Amino acid sequence: MSERHKVDARGAYCPGPLMELIATLRHCAIGDEVEMWSTDTGSATDIPAWVKKARHELVGVSQEGDHWAIIVRKAH
Repeated sequence: MSERHKVDARGAYCPGPLMELIATLRHCAIGDEVEMWSTDTGSATDIPAWVKKARHELVGVSQEGDHWAIIVRKAH
C-alpha cells in the first residue's frame, strides 16, 4: 500500500524545495507519493523538469492559495 508524504517547503528558495523533494524520495517506497508545498514560483517548473529527467511520475501541479502543491510519485 502506497503512502503520501507531505513536505512543507514554503518560504524556502531554489534549490531548497527540490533538494527537500529529492531527500524525501530517497526514503520512500516505489509507488509512494510526495506532496511538496512551495512558495518559490520556480518550483512549479523546476520540479516537473527534474521529475521528468529522473523518470519519476508527476501526478499534479496546482496553485493553492499562497503556494504551489506539486505531487510526485516515486517510480523506481
